[in-house]
Amino acid sequence: MLIPIPQLHEQIQETAAWIKQHTRLRPASAIILGSGLGHLADEIEVLDAFPYEDIPNFPVSTVEGHKGRLIFGRLSGCPIMALEGRFHY
Repeated sequence: MLIPIPQLHEQIQETAAWIKQHTRLRPASAIILGSGLGHLADEIEVLDAFPYEDIPNFPVSTVEGHKGRLIFGRLSGCPIMALEGRFHY
């Protein structure tokens, strides 16, 4: 189902506002931790983590074994956001 652009923009704004309200970290980099990179999550100093289903308008992980969390933290001292598990439309 296609979402009209104005409605999609509204949903993106709502999601971004929710995330900004729930974490103070403002990373410049993001990593998608799919099947081959899932172990990297163990290396992240996690400051905030949110299950995908708790985030408004956010898709959920559809791959078995993926945790489905949005992580904010530090990797080797660098602030990052990581998607722990990918999703497919």
